[in-house]
Amino acid sequence: MYREFYGLVRAPFEMTPDPAFLYLGETHREGLATLVYGVRSRKGFVLLTGEVGTGKTTLLHALLAQLDSSTASAFIFNPTLDPLDFFHVLFDEFGIQTPCRTKAEYLLALNHFLIQRLQNDQTTLLIIDEAQNLSPEMLEEVRLLSNLETPTSKLLQIMLVGQPELNEMLGRPELRQLRQRIVLRHHLQPFTADEVDAYIEERLGLAGYSGKGIFKRSARRKIFELTGGLPRLINIMCDGALLAGYAREQTSLGADVIREVARDLQLPTAREGAAAEAGSNGRAPKRKWGGWLGLLGARARARE
Repeated sequence: MYREFYGLVRAPFEMTPDPAFLYLGETHREGLATLVYGVRSRKGFVLLTGEVGTGKTTLLHALLAQLDSSTASAFIFNPTLDPLDFFHVLFDEFGIQTPCRTKAEYLLALNHFLIQRLQNDQTTLLIIDEAQNLSPEMLEEVRLLSNLETPTSKLLQIMLVGQPELNEMLGRPELRQLRQRIVLRHHLQPFTADEVDAYIEERLGLAGYSGKGIFKRSARRKIFELTGGLPRLINIMCDGALLAGYAREQTSLGADVIREVARDLQLPTAREGAAAEAGSNGRAPKRKWGGWLGLLGARARARE
């Protein structure tokens, strides 16, 4: 709707993790390097955590784009499964055609599949997203998968991805065996104020914008204050601001438009001025954003 008005060839702030719009802040670059190293070096267990909306899924797509075609990957994004259903989904992701009825049959077939791939010097990766929702039973099943190994190499690279609650789960005494097997871990942080500026300008440029800048400095500062530097919230806020600017026929947007969008999205006014409380590194203080992200995501989808 607003693309022609602003001279855009595509919408710059979509919610989907489009690799064409990939922007990596410092913490995202470090995270991606950690993930790529873990897979290519066949380290076994890797852990990626971050608050809701920090860009974990986007980082996973960036990882998959960097892996060569010899790497087979299974991406399980709904881990609330019982063990047999989990293996059924896993086999479907890997394209394993062997019919199995019991867990023992699944493990034997999986071990055969992984050994064949290792003999061909091929890497096999399992990514479990939203891993904080795994039951203790399923976490134990995942740990046991790491027993599939040779004397010199792990047969399966396992990546657990989830919200900070995942770290709390892994801190339980009964999960110490799994915790001790995690050799690499990274926690994603929100963008700094400067990274928010660069993120907005980068996405506008990739969407075809060639003007002097749609969002004034005051608008970008307000976006940082109200979103805490979370990419998903930034997308929702900027999309709403562009729509409001189009309705007003404004080609340059200030903090007043951002405040209006925040009111429309029912963001708590207490977040105003949050940047003033940020530390010297320019990051906003930590907050629990899960509930608001769910609300904002639903509102954004309703406008599509």
